[in-house]
Amino acid sequence: MSETWSVEEHLDDILSSVRPLEPIELQLLDAQGCVLVEDVTVPVSLPPFDNSSMDGYAVRTADVRGATEEFPAVLTVIGDVAAGEGDLPVVERGQAARIMTGAALPPGAGAVVPVEWTDGGLGGGPVEAMSARSLDPRGAAGEVRVHRPVEDGQHVRPRGSDVRAGAVALSAGTLLGPPQVGLLAAIGRGTVTVRPRPRVVVVSTGSELVQPGEQLGSGQIYDSNSFVLTAAARDAGAIAYRVGAVADDADTLRATIEDQLIRADLVVTSGGVSVGAYDVVKEVLSRIDGGSGDVEFRRLAMQPGKPQGFGLIGPDRTPVLALPGNPVSSYVSFELFVRPAVRALMGRASVRRETARARLESEEALTSPDGKRQFLRGGYLPPQAGEAVGTVRPVGGAGSHLIGALAQANSLIDVPEKTTRVTPGEEVTVVPLDQ
Repeated sequence: MSETWSVEEHLDDILSSVRPLEPIELQLLDAQGCVLVEDVTVPVSLPPFDNSSMDGYAVRTADVRGATEEFPAVLTVIGDVAAGEGDLPVVERGQAARIMTGAALPPGAGAVVPVEWTDGGLGGGPVEAMSARSLDPRGAAGEVRVHRPVEDGQHVRPRGSDVRAGAVALSAGTLLGPPQVGLLAAIGRGTVTVRPRPRVVVVSTGSELVQPGEQLGSGQIYDSNSFVLTAAARDAGAIAYRVGAVADDADTLRATIEDQLIRADLVVTSGGVSVGAYDVVKEVLSRIDGGSGDVEFRRLAMQPGKPQGFGLIGPDRTPVLALPGNPVSSYVSFELFVRPAVRALMGRASVRRETARARLESEEALTSPDGKRQFLRGGYLPPQAGEAVGTVRPVGGAGSHLIGALAQANSLIDVPEKTTRVTPGEEVTVVPLDQ
């Protein structure tokens, strides 16, 4: 392999070394954001019984056939059926049971008449709602006048109309979001077996870095990398721990990383991977296992983000990705390399962001160095009605320190290694960052 690595070579090497985390059983809310490792089948049909989709009256359809407001069907009310009721009355000919939404359809009834199609038992015209039983207990007895007919099964949710017993509710590989957690609860699952969310420890390095909120001294800047990388790790699905800035001191950095390994499934560092005399990350990671040489530092054919490091460290062979320190370089490197690694640890089927084609909108042509794959910040607009591709406009310049422009971008414009010029109107590949 050449001394300079391509983006794909570096990513493939990372993914070949990262294995999905071992499955564990978690309570439902703890499993949110995790990936199922087995199919979940439905033990009981949903709904488990025929139930009403309306507040109204459970009736025999033959009793209300041809009913109108002028000539209503008059039925005897035999009682109430509330949601959760177990002792159900039997609806005989000429009878009705007042029923609430979600309540089981009583035996003998074939449909539900909405209360708005009745006089609500008050002897007048159509009503808009039932009176509360606590205020008017008489509503569960007496007579009700029905002003419109219903068909068999109307306003009834049949047993198993949502999911049937024995069916696969969720397949292995499903990411558990709120709707999936709700479905698991609805079918009675209290726990599920998933791959846990990876624990990612973020360490930024540099003696010039100051915690936001503190006073800047001469030659100092605020530490933004540890914040953006921690936020990006959370966005990717990880449980992220921000360690903050560590000074350019090898002993301090080594002690910090070794202390963090106990809670890390992945370590991310920023800064200290170039060729300067104070770039201590190289020094530390190459010695952290007694000089075993499991961390390799490379030059990549990309801009920004040329210097990169990757390896396995510590007794558990924890993956570590060493990113460059310039803010844009660091974030772009996270998107290209760390995010796929996080998703691989989660067991996600797809680890890379989807790409799209877009037409370049700019006042002048874009230039890119020959032999380097360039990732420019862009403002991407998806295709509108009737359009085959979307549009993208460059945001800011190519400088690796321009974090202000990065905050305004929602995509990366991916310019291949052999492309040195892209003219306005040409199609380019974009990587949307907000999907």
